[in-house]
Amino acid sequence: MLAALFLVAGTGCSVTTSDPSYVPPPPRPPMEQLENAPLADAKQFSSGGDVLSFITADRTVACSLTSARGEHLNLPYEQNSYSNAANNKLPIVPVAYCELATYPAPKPGDIKDDCAGTNLGYLGGAALLAPDSVRYGECRSGVTSMEAAYGPKGNKAGPLAQLPVLADGQNLERNGLRCSAYNAGVACGNVSAGVGFFVSAERYELIPGPDKSTVSPGADTSKTP
Repeated sequence: MLAALFLVAGTGCSVTTSDPSYVPPPPRPPMEQLENAPLADAKQFSSGGDVLSFITADRTVACSLTSARGEHLNLPYEQNSYSNAANNKLPIVPVAYCELATYPAPKPGDIKDDCAGTNLGYLGGAALLAPDSVRYGECRSGVTSMEAAYGPKGNKAGPLAQLPVLADGQNLERNGLRCSAYNAGVACGNVSAGVGFFVSAERYELIPGPDKSTVSPGADTSKTP
């Protein structure tokens, strides 16, 4: 018995107990997360053609840091018209685009398209960030690619199943836009402009940035007669 007591003391063993009064800190706000989280190695997420794509570990969100020509997105896992010669005249804009397997409906104030005048078919499940704008939802007649793969009736197969996983808490960056997997979802944003979004299966948040109609303090608004 005595030898056993000496052995415990000699090995320096310690016993930890949980503190019932401990309250974990809340997750960072999306833009703070994007500004401070460590950057992952972009090479691991390259899909070719200067596109970075990833999926979350729980297979609820898939995103690409890519480019757009008008409404045409360069996505490696979906058929698209980005490379169509007819779209070459359109400017190339860096964007971040995310799709969800399950998702909330858009709030009435966030519906940005009348869907060819029908006012029907504006659905959630997709978020798009450009350098100075953000939106949630889109006009479509079916499910998102993520919903088809990992939704309630998903086939768990196809190109999305091959995407690399962005670990929780990590950041990816391309052309001034960042995306981070955290807080059971994904945040994407342009940190310098203060524009971004957060999406998850349960909720979404749009961060439109500073009100451009507001005159900055100290601006000289006087006019010479």
